[in-house]
Amino acid sequence: MKRRDFITLLGGAAAEWAEWRAFQTRGGAVMRSAISALAGLALAGSFAFAQPSDGRLKIIHETATLRIAYRTDSRPFSYVDAQGRPVGYTIELCERIARSLEAQLSVGLTIKWVPVDERTRFDAIVNDTADMECGSTTVSLSRMKIVDFSSVVFADSTGVLVKSGKGLFIFDNMAGKKIGVVAGTTNARAVREQLARRNLSATLVEFQDRREGIAALGRGDLDGFASDKFVLLALARAESLQDFMVLPDDLSFEPFAIMLPRGDWAFRLAVNTALAQVFRSGEILGLYTKYLAAVGLGVSNWAGVVFMFGGLPE
Repeated sequence: MKRRDFITLLGGAAAEWAEWRAFQTRGGAVMRSAISALAGLALAGSFAFAQPSDGRLKIIHETATLRIAYRTDSRPFSYVDAQGRPVGYTIELCERIARSLEAQLSVGLTIKWVPVDERTRFDAIVNDTADMECGSTTVSLSRMKIVDFSSVVFADSTGVLVKSGKGLFIFDNMAGKKIGVVAGTTNARAVREQLARRNLSATLVEFQDRREGIAALGRGDLDGFASDKFVLLALARAESLQDFMVLPDDLSFEPFAIMLPRGDWAFRLAVNTALAQVFRSGEILGLYTKYLAAVGLGVSNWAGVVFMFGGLPE
């Protein structure tokens, strides 16, 4: 990836990059953890030993089919368009992975789309309903006990969407308020941890998916709804919510990756090979512009780091 292209796309990210190196911002400790996590994932995806004879690549080759699980409530990463087709930043990355696998395996592949939600996405991979899940799933150590992940494809942070004009300007203002979260998510855990850390009391209301939470916020049933910042703004725009904003606090670091079956190094390497080609070629810049630049959140604090580590060398 050419440096001038990177600077042209991200604009203000050049300043963020300088601040990152000096760790001068309030979130410096979080950024240090982020870099370590990204580096570890990059290295983990680059080591290979011996190809299993019954691995996922063999099945994909024999069936000429790649089963991709997708989300419908993870704009701008994974959702459906007006025709009901899966689209989004991560969806297009997975379509490029499919094309790369065709070249790696010397076979034409048919993509079988498998719809999943917040609760069924892990089951789809663990129970062999899908070969990969392409949405906005956060990599975590606890999740690595049951599934594997590709290299990091994007990174966001947990934020809170609130109604403007209600006197809510920072997360500390949420004391005594009702905050919606999606049950079992890393976002919900981040909100609980931040409330405890700041010695704040608030009522958490759990929902089954983001659309339910956004709808409740729009009706005025909540004071705020917490999720990934880019997703919050994209969903608010899709639902035509007026006069809403995301609080500036970054409540957590959320590295997104493509979920894969646990223990299949050859498949993970093939996927990471495809992703590295996308990042190194600069194609990732077009996807960022197409799906993320117009969300209205500005440049992601983590984008430069993700793009740098995404282009793993051969």
